Amino acid sequence: METCPKCKSTDICKNGIVKQKQRYLCKKCKYCFTVEHIGKPDNYKRDALILYLEGLGFRSIGRFLKVSHVAVFNWIKKFGKQLDEIRSSDDIEVVEIDEMHTYIGSKKMVTIQRVQKFTCENFKKFTFNFWGG
Repeated sequence: METCPKCKSTDICKNGIVKQKQRYLCKKCKYCFTVEHIGKPDNYKRDALILYLEGLGFRSIGRFLKVSHVAVFNWIKKFGKQLDEIRSSDDIEVVEIDEMHTYIGSKKMVTIQRVQKFTCENFKKFTFNFWGG
């Protein structure tokens, strides 16, 4: 429970939000003060990003972290915007693929290619030839 920094009273009430911080009003001395931060800690947001990159959906991440799936979506979207700011515009020189599963015609006929490293030009030639182009 928050206490008034001026008179140390615990008789306080919420008094709005200013710059993403909860504001309180002391009922005894009428002093207004704010707390540091409202919302979930940054490690929750980082864990949500890690789980998303591992392939979990927004709803399952929300259930796991006990937060709203909308909050998880907003956190991931915010991380994506930050990623756009640091993304390099340089051309990609090497593409690495671990395994690629492709179904041709039906699922009964499966082609699995295991590839280590390609230069970008070799990768374009491979995909062009592989797909019959």
